[in-house]
Amino acid sequence: MASGMRSPITSHVLDAQRGQPAQGVRVELKRENPSTQSWDFVSTDTTNKDGRAVALLPPGSQVEPGLYVMRFYTQAYFTELDQKSFYPFVEVHFCVDQPSDHYHIPLLLSSHSYTTYRGS
Repeated sequence: MASGMRSPITSHVLDAQRGQPAQGVRVELKRENPSTQSWDFVSTDTTNKDGRAVALLPPGSQVEPGLYVMRFYTQAYFTELDQKSFYPFVEVHFCVDQPSDHYHIPLLLSSHSYTTYRGS
């Protein structure tokens, strides 16, 4: 998929415990407002059957430089699976310094651990 045809910020959540995509995880995106030292809501999305959050921003739009946080509502996901979760949510902070780049934030998840990295 061409970078101009997708959201400039996306995510992919994989449930390592179950060995499959994590469908139905709510993902919230916020941007730091340096003048107020607070977080401004940008958007929210829910992972699809492939575990992907692909509609956080309009396809082809350019993201503003700055500090962002992506919050994954993991406890709600595990509650739906009738499992306990140690983390009620996971927050991943990241810097956008190249507005024309694509920022992909994968999350590898289990009920008691997680890891993330900058994907492509």
